[in-house]
Amino acid sequence: MIKQSPNVSISRTQLGEAKGYDLIGDVHGCANTLERLLQALGYQKIGGVYRHRQRQVIFLGDIVDRGPRIREALHLVRDMVEQGSALMILGNHEFNAITYCTSTGSGSYLRPHTAANAKQIAETLEQFANYSQEWQSFIRWFVELPLFLEIEHPLTRQLFRAVHACWDQTLIDLHCARYGDGHIDWEFVLESAELGSLAALTKQRLTGGVDLPLPDGLTVTSPDGYTRRAFRTKFWGDEASTYGQLLFQPDPIPEHIARAKISEEHRSQMVHYDHSQPPLFVGHYWLKGRPRPLAPNLACLDYSAVKFGRLVAYRMDGEAQLQANKFVWVYVDP
Repeated sequence: MIKQSPNVSISRTQLGEAKGYDLIGDVHGCANTLERLLQALGYQKIGGVYRHRQRQVIFLGDIVDRGPRIREALHLVRDMVEQGSALMILGNHEFNAITYCTSTGSGSYLRPHTAANAKQIAETLEQFANYSQEWQSFIRWFVELPLFLEIEHPLTRQLFRAVHACWDQTLIDLHCARYGDGHIDWEFVLESAELGSLAALTKQRLTGGVDLPLPDGLTVTSPDGYTRRAFRTKFWGDEASTYGQLLFQPDPIPEHIARAKISEEHRSQMVHYDHSQPPLFVGHYWLKGRPRPLAPNLACLDYSAVKFGRLVAYRMDGEAQLQANKFVWVYVDP
């Protein structure tokens, strides 16, 4: 069951009789790979929708952008959600799609149509070029999805959590005080475009994580051509003393920055998810290698599927400590 509390997310989707959950990381348009993963997890296509008699999928967001079959992946996921065999939380790519495609009425958009922003959503818009009404229906559906979930497992009563990038309890408490759970609305979307607003900070932190700026105007360009002026950081544990120890992204930062001590200003911006908290599942971070827990209570399920990595799931059965043998994955074919 999804536990109701003033400090947690309550999904408005009914869970039915699910006795276990399969959390799946960033799909990014890899629809064929997603079907293979669902089949490996024991889901069967019945009436055109993937279902399991005793389990339910939780998608961690970022279904759109970059991949070869974005439209097919979105239909597969939304059909599962609408039929009760899955839940989904918003990723930063879904939220960016909402704001990129929402006009302010003056020839501009909530998310500016810069070259970098256009590049990020290019594959999605191209694949929906002949399905504009369908794409608009997906944009409206994205606004119905929650930013985060906290679920009580029906068999063990163990809580576990899902958010795309970072669980910030302070921001989540403030969001729940306003909305009662993790859902958003169009008012939140509009406010998120206002620099410095609570909605903007909440959206960025929960779907984008904690980014720290590179000093002195430095930039880092990834192998796929994305130029970053900030770098992604860990949000669990508090043992990091240098920026290199805090780094949590595949792209390195300059060595002299990696060796530098974390400033007090940046330390004050860090979020700490300690080992006493319920198990937490995130996507977002483009990991490589063999899937495993990052901490006893933390797993990232984004293993670079769209870059010919792995599409990864974790089979959650109510355990308090995450187990390496509960990860399931399929490789993405070139």
